[in-house]
Amino acid sequence: MVRTRIIKIGNSRGIRIPKALLEHAGLSEEVELEAQQNQVVIRAVGKPRQGWEEAFRAMAEHGDDQLVDEDLTGRTSWDEEEWEW
Repeated sequence: MVRTRIIKIGNSRGIRIPKALLEHAGLSEEVELEAQQNQVVIRAVGKPRQGWEEAFRAMAEHGDDQLVDEDLTGRTSWDEEEWEW
């Protein structure tokens, strides 16, 4: 645990977080802040699609990466008879 002071930064307030604490928490340039019952929670911003590559690899290994529906790329009789192109 580290004790620090809230300081004035323009019209806002801030705190100085020691580098070692930031590194230990895995925090970098951008973070998310959330107020919870008498505390402020700071967490690293997750990257969109983080972990997708590993998930897709695992799906392929288990055969779960097949299309659910039949191949719909070809035209059907409805396309030929009913639809106006």
